[in-house]
Amino acid sequence: MELQTGKPQKKGNKPGPAYAYNIKKLRDQEMHLAEQAQRSYERFVETWRPRPPNQKARGRLNPARLE
Repeated sequence: MELQTGKPQKKGNKPGPAYAYNIKKLRDQEMHLAEQAQRSYERFVETWRPRPPNQKARGRLNPARLE
C-alpha cells in the first residue's frame, strides 16, 4: 500500500536489533559488566550471615508454641 501511495521503497541496509553483538568493543564492555556483577554477588554471598530469630516477636506471634 505504501508503494502505491508514492512512498519510497525501504531497502534493507539498516542494522537490526542484534547488530551490537557484531561490535567487539560493545561485547567486551558487556562481558566486563557481567564479570563485575558476578564478583559482587560472590562477595555478597561470602559475607552473608543469617540473622537469629527474634524471640520476642516469635512469642507474640505464636503464643501456643511457648507452652
